[in-house]
Amino acid sequence: MRNRIAAVTGGRSAVVQPLFAALVAEWRAGGTKIAGALSEPDGASDRTCTAGFLREINSGEAYQIHLETPPVGTSCDIDAAGVETAGRDVLVDLATSDLVVLSKFGKLETMGRGLARAFEAAIAGNKPLLTSVSEKHLEAWRAFAPDSILLPADDAAIRRWWEGARSN
Repeated sequence: MRNRIAAVTGGRSAVVQPLFAALVAEWRAGGTKIAGALSEPDGASDRTCTAGFLREINSGEAYQIHLETPPVGTSCDIDAAGVETAGRDVLVDLATSDLVVLSKFGKLETMGRGLARAFEAAIAGNKPLLTSVSEKHLEAWRAFAPDSILLPADDAAIRRWWEGARSN
């Protein structure tokens, strides 16, 4: 079903992640069971990736996802192991969830790493899935989830999507 998978585009993580966090808190307070992880900054502004942590939605556990020193030959300071650990923990709650919210589909996921297993499990389980994707990775996202819809970083648009997705 086309409207069960949505990706927010065109918004910076500093806008999208707090928006996701507010919606997740509201929906959980209303009884929606949500599996997933959201990124949070750690205050550092001199890195390629501004996210310092992935916070698992149900346990509240924070997983460090940046490396102090990027590997030789790259400027990417994302810690793939930290992202993958968070993703494995998301899988624990996936079967009983009403909705899956994953911070973003990015570089790691295009390579089948990071949160890729959580994305795959959500789609295979026909769970409504909300994420974000940058323009840079949009082509890879379309190949990964061709039936997804794209949404603006807008509270009302995301709410309309969720209303439709949960009624299917």
